[in-house]
Amino acid sequence: MITIPTHQLNDGTTLPALGLGTWPMSDEEAERAVSEALRTGYRLVDTATNYRNESGVGRGVARSGVPREEIVVTTKLPGRHHGYEETLASFEESRARLGVEYVDLYLIHWPLPRVGRYVDSWRAMIELREAGLIRSIGVSNFTVGHIERLEKETGVLPSVNQIELHPFFPQEELRAFHASKGIVTESWSPLGRGTSLLGDPVVSSIAEALGVTPGQVVLRWHTQLGAVPIPKSSSPERQRENLDVFGFELGPSQLAAVAERAHRRIGGDPEVHEEF
Repeated sequence: MITIPTHQLNDGTTLPALGLGTWPMSDEEAERAVSEALRTGYRLVDTATNYRNESGVGRGVARSGVPREEIVVTTKLPGRHHGYEETLASFEESRARLGVEYVDLYLIHWPLPRVGRYVDSWRAMIELREAGLIRSIGVSNFTVGHIERLEKETGVLPSVNQIELHPFFPQEELRAFHASKGIVTESWSPLGRGTSLLGDPVVSSIAEALGVTPGQVVLRWHTQLGAVPIPKSSSPERQRENLDVFGFELGPSQLAAVAERAHRRIGGDPEVHEEF
């Protein structure tokens, strides 16, 4: 079984340096993938209300045989449930579907600035953390401005911001802001879903030189930046390959070369994207 390093979060808890994504798995696929991944050595599992697989993820956690206290279960608040009371109710629904007594990491999925209720949700999440029902609270797809508003109005910073991050969209400025505030960056779509990244000649040549796969090169790029990638895979072989990225290191020139390409988003712009 592969052992994964961890990051210390600004609330005193820890987060594994790599996790398993579950979008867009069904409940059945998630149950199988999560139980297998946990037995392989994964200790961070990522889902969301809007993935519609929280029940499957919860069953996979229970079926794995891994002690619950060793697992970081993450889920996310959907846009339709922004607001103080709405967040309290939505969290309880997620907790019930997952079948857990507490959630390790709870995130606001998108900021929805037009709706303008993410601070109200954040206040509810602070209360849930103080009650011991959540270990760590964070956000997803938040910009510098969104995070600064949370800090100004509540005095509480997120422990994590999960953002689109891959070599086509390396997010240098946002990552630097996170580092200045003690916020850990998580990477969604870490392998550049739907792009030519894994077939890129530069990435392939680095992989060949190091005796690893292109996917392992890209995931190692994330971990050396200090980000936490959460690649999705339901294949036991690919899960093991994705996890096995801590036994080699990219040199400075290789690290730079991985992100030397035209930069573009795959997903939505948090300033205008709406997710309900």
